Amino acid sequence: MNFFKKIFSSNTKADATADTIPLSDGGIAAVRQLEIKSRKLTNHLFTGEYHSAFKGTGMVFKEVKEYTAGDDVRFIDWNVSARMGSAYSKVFEEERELSVYLLIDASASNLFGTQQQSKKELITEIAAVLAFSAANNNDKAALLFCTNTVEKYIPPKKGRQHVLYMIRELINFKPKGVKTDLVKALQYMNNASRHKSIVFILSDFADDGYEKALRVTAKKHDVIGIQVYDKADYVFPKMGLLQITDAETGTASWIDTNDKQTRASWDMQHRVIIEGARESFKKAGADLLQVATGEDYVKLLQQFFIKRA
Repeated sequence: MNFFKKIFSSNTKADATADTIPLSDGGIAAVRQLEIKSRKLTNHLFTGEYHSAFKGTGMVFKEVKEYTAGDDVRFIDWNVSARMGSAYSKVFEEERELSVYLLIDASASNLFGTQQQSKKELITEIAAVLAFSAANNNDKAALLFCTNTVEKYIPPKKGRQHVLYMIRELINFKPKGVKTDLVKALQYMNNASRHKSIVFILSDFADDGYEKALRVTAKKHDVIGIQVYDKADYVFPKMGLLQITDAETGTASWIDTNDKQTRASWDMQHRVIIEGARESFKKAGADLLQVATGEDYVKLLQQFFIKRA
């Protein structure tokens, strides 16, 4: 399947030589601004919902207490009960610690946006909120950037400083590649974590052939896809003859944006991507959220957490 992945200008193509942008005063301000926004959301909206939505890996022994009516007799500690002369039962608690992996599609198609933010900027905001949600629940957070290769991997770690480092990378990281290959990212993920983890995949999913790899990952991990898109991905503005450049191949072409057939084709190719992602995640038994630039992703995440809880 050949997906349509074009934007209006080649000026937004990813720099193939730079690894990161130097963190200028403006960069520090951007990190701080995103930190404030993300922490506010997680502290006031997502803390309880996130905790309830994602369960721990099992139950671990906490203590023994004197048996009371209604306690499960299967958990009576007979050795302690014999020593104390009365019945005592074991108390267990959820083993809470989890690892949250954020797989970020850094391909050039996500640099596009017409609703006062690009798809990349929307992905960055959502990823920051998820990272702080993990930190607030004492979970580890990890970050993986991918294009047609795995660009950078930040292993899971706890704490606010680690999340701030992740946010800095989300804002400033410049990939070497411009194309998309989700299969390589998913394969890397399967090798990176031996234990069951929470895996968020943030992408426009303008790719094909990733269905099998997604199923393999979803069998091992709790996978949630977050598909971002832009209004102009499916509603093409009427601007007459327009030259557009494919962000991932650099190929330029002229199209008539007033032509009814051209507009219908544009819409259809977007629908193929949207429906393809829905079908792929459904077959994999994984969750998929879909959100457009300029939309309220906060409400979407909150509803998702509540539903899972």
